[in-house]
Amino acid sequence: MKLLQLSAALIAAGVLAGCAPKGPEPLYYWGDYQQQVYSYYKQDSDPLKQIDALNLDIEKAKAVNKPVAPGLHAQLGLLYAKTGSTDKAFSQFALEKQLFPESAPYMDFLMKKKGVTQ
Repeated sequence: MKLLQLSAALIAAGVLAGCAPKGPEPLYYWGDYQQQVYSYYKQDSDPLKQIDALNLDIEKAKAVNKPVAPGLHAQLGLLYAKTGSTDKAFSQFALEKQLFPESAPYMDFLMKKKGVTQ
């Protein structure tokens, strides 16, 4: 009888543990952003493929109605600058500044940096 009660208690505990909240929902949509940054610094991926992946993340974030992660637009700007699309780079840096005002000094630095200026 005790074995039956113990088994029932363990099953109930397992069911209740499975129903426990999983923690807070992430504030931002991260998508593949972190992997793209990693690939950028390892220099093991084509910048055009990284641009496509980040633009896809932006579209997915819109679809789930979440803001993109801080730094995503800055990373996209760096990739555009690397491929010679200076206007697109500046557009992404400006968007990063607008969405995350604390990034303004770094975005201004990138815009003044040799090879990234208009």
